Amino acid sequence: MLEQLESTYTQALAELETITHSDALHEWERRYLGKKGAVTLALRATGQLPKDERAAFGKRANEIKNALAGAFTGREEMIRQHELARSLEEGEIDVTLPGRRVPTGGLHPATQTLRRIYAIWAEMGFQVYRSRDVEDDDTNFTLLNIPPHHPARDMWDTFHTTTPGVILRTHTSPGQIRAMHDYGENGTAPIRVILPGMCYRYEQLSARSEIQFNQVEGLAVGRHIHMTDLKGTIAEFARRMFGAEKRVRFRGSYFPFTEPSIEVDVECMICGGDGCPVCKYTGWVEISGAGMVHPVVLQNGGYDPTEWSGFAFGMGPERMAMNVNGIKDIRYFWQNDLRFLEQF
Repeated sequence: MLEQLESTYTQALAELETITHSDALHEWERRYLGKKGAVTLALRATGQLPKDERAAFGKRANEIKNALAGAFTGREEMIRQHELARSLEEGEIDVTLPGRRVPTGGLHPATQTLRRIYAIWAEMGFQVYRSRDVEDDDTNFTLLNIPPHHPARDMWDTFHTTTPGVILRTHTSPGQIRAMHDYGENGTAPIRVILPGMCYRYEQLSARSEIQFNQVEGLAVGRHIHMTDLKGTIAEFARRMFGAEKRVRFRGSYFPFTEPSIEVDVECMICGGDGCPVCKYTGWVEISGAGMVHPVVLQNGGYDPTEWSGFAFGMGPERMAMNVNGIKDIRYFWQNDLRFLEQF
C-alpha cells in the first residue's frame, strides 16, 4: 500500500504541473484530497495494515497529504494571478473609442402638449394662474352658478373627502373665481389668464374617459368684450395649435357658468375631415367648451356685470394630444408604459 501511495503522490504532482485553469485545479483537488480522494482513502485504510506497519504508513500518508495540499495552494495562487492578468488584458479599455450615450428621459406627452398650449396663450397675452386641486363645494359649484340640488351638478361626478364640503375639483373653472379675486383689484382691473391643472371625476374608465385628467381653463374679463372676441381668440389658438389650414366651427351648447355657451370643433387632424374612428366619422374633433361669462359668475368674482363682461373656455390637453398623434385610448397617458411613452 505504501508503494501505491507513493505512486499516487508522484502522479498527482505530475498532473498538478500541467494544470493551467482553476476548474481543472479544483477537479484535481477533488480526485486526490477530497472526501473520496485517493490520499484520503489511503489514510482511512491505515487500520487495515498490520500493527507494526501502521505508524510508518500513517506518518508518510500525512506527509504526502500535506505536501499535496501545499502544492495545490501554490498552484492555485499562480493560476489566480494568471487569470487576473489575462482578464485585465482582455478587458482593456480603448479610450479612443466614442463613449456610449447615456439614456435620458423625456417629457411626458401630456406635458409636451401643455407646454405648447402655454406658449401659444402667452403669445396672445394670457398669463398662467395656478389654483388648488382640493376645493370647497361653494367655489367649485355654487359661485359658478350651480347651487345645491341644481340638476347641472349631475354633469360632474364628484370625489368627496371626509371633510364635509371639501372635494377634489371636478374642473378648473373654480379657478375663475379665485383669479378674479386675486387679479381683479376688487372688480376694477381687466384680466387675461389661463388656469391649467389636474381635474378629478368619479367616472367609468374607458378609451375616452379617465378619473384624472389635465384641463386648461381660460378667462378674459374687461369692458366691451363680446362673443366675436371669443370666437376670434379661439380660432386663432386653433390655427396656431393645429395649423393655419385647419377649419374651425362653433356649435351652441350649455354650461351653467357661461351664457351664451358654445363648443368648438376643429377639422380632424387624422383624416383631414374625411371621417375616421378618431373623429367618429364626422370629420370634426371637439377641442373646447366656451362661452361668455355668466353675469352671476362675474358678480361672484367681484365685478359689476353691467359694466364688465368676459369670456371663458376649457380644453383638454390629453384629448388634443390624442387627436394630433392618433392615440385611440386616453388610459395610455397614465399607465406608465414605456413602450407608449418612449414614442414621444
